[in-house]
Amino acid sequence: MNNTLTSYTIAFYNIENLFDIENNPSINDNDFLPTSRKKWTKKRYQNKIEKLGTVISKIGNENNDTAPVLVGLAEVENKKALSDLVHSPNLKDENYSYIHYDSPDERGIDVALLYKSDFFKVNHSETFSVYLERENGEQDYTRDILLVQGKLHNEDVSVIVNHWSSRREGINKTEFKRLAAANVVNSVIKSLQNTNPNVKIVVMGDFNDNPNCRSIKLLEDVSRLFNPFKTVWSYDNGSSSHNFQWQLFDQILFSTNFFDPNNKSLMFSNAKVFNSKFLTQHTGKFKGQPFRTFVGPKYKGGYSDHFPVFIQLKSS
Repeated sequence: MNNTLTSYTIAFYNIENLFDIENNPSINDNDFLPTSRKKWTKKRYQNKIEKLGTVISKIGNENNDTAPVLVGLAEVENKKALSDLVHSPNLKDENYSYIHYDSPDERGIDVALLYKSDFFKVNHSETFSVYLERENGEQDYTRDILLVQGKLHNEDVSVIVNHWSSRREGINKTEFKRLAAANVVNSVIKSLQNTNPNVKIVVMGDFNDNPNCRSIKLLEDVSRLFNPFKTVWSYDNGSSSHNFQWQLFDQILFSTNFFDPNNKSLMFSNAKVFNSKFLTQHTGKFKGQPFRTFVGPKYKGGYSDHFPVFIQLKSS
């Protein structure tokens, strides 16, 4: 197989609670069992797997003839769910491999990276914890940050996949958690650049913060990352909606050497939210918003409560 393309799509997708149907006593997966209030049956699980496979196979510009070479994921329970996903009808011929580590997150959801091993050659992966404390001094466990290092188009590319702490308890009350995660990412990047000053770095995730928030600016200012999603986000364009306002928590930032005119083998081309109509609610007051799997305990049978986001890289 030809292992070079004229352009590469790199995507990120929060896939809204991809749990299998088996009970794992070591995590809190009780909501996603056949006997739970949500009635998370094999049929519903398989429907979600197939729907997600359909989405991932289509992410990119309309003229894309191949699925993304890299896809960061958030809200995955385990390797079984990932295996079922990459072997689903619309992905089985895409030849995806995946990297996943179980994290100490209390809900039992992790980040992962799908990659096409024909194009991206992995040479190292590891995770980094974000140490947080509750008000009573106990440790607050959250998702680990995933680092995957490899070669894309014969260039050293490091991918950092994130799912930062939510705003559920309030934006200001939880901001310190996301700032702590940003500091971890910055320290990982500093280490990467100390080892290889020319490494190209991609930082993707559901940051639970918008492009104008302090945590994202911390990545830009300290690690000199470029965020194309600052200009993608608008009044009527985002990756998720809350109280009928578009948010863009899902973003992909990268090192500025993707603009280097002296090194044109992987150059940034564009960035978009993948919000094709089939991913949206077609009718009702939520028309145009992501077609979700659940709204509270109520099963809707959709894809996710987030749209994917992607960037495109041109190669020479």
